[in-house]
Amino acid sequence: MSLVDIILKRRSIRNYRNESIPEKVLRNILEAGRMAPSANNSQPWHFVVITESKLKEKLATGRWNRFIKDSAITIVGCRDRDNEWSIVDVTIALENMVIAAEAQGVGSCWIGDFIENELKELLAIPQNLEVVALLTFGYPAEKPTSPKKKKLEEIVHYNRF
Repeated sequence: MSLVDIILKRRSIRNYRNESIPEKVLRNILEAGRMAPSANNSQPWHFVVITESKLKEKLATGRWNRFIKDSAITIVGCRDRDNEWSIVDVTIALENMVIAAEAQGVGSCWIGDFIENELKELLAIPQNLEVVALLTFGYPAEKPTSPKKKKLEEIVHYNRF
């Protein structure tokens, strides 16, 4: 399958099998994040990999993120607050991880439902860092259908809006 096919077939997974992710697969996911481009090659990111069940249960307290507890791993992507482009850079790194996971048969889902100060305290994240997003990963226990997407003609503009 081509990289484009992998990207086009990817869906958010919220139901995971009770199966761990092999170390090599996790390493590939993390390497994909590490190798992401960043402004001036600043690499303004830190990733907290959560594998402990009790921690995942504590993270799964929001209205939209209860499935965190069922993930094999959850990764918290953090940015350096002092870096102007770090939100973009960390987001690129996290998306690289999502694509690398999909290429290896691992599902994922973006999480934006968290209370940052509680999350930082729970995971001992330094104050100079800001949480950008969480990603859950695991082997899918579901096959979501493709959601309706806007047509290219509705969102793409050439030369001028």
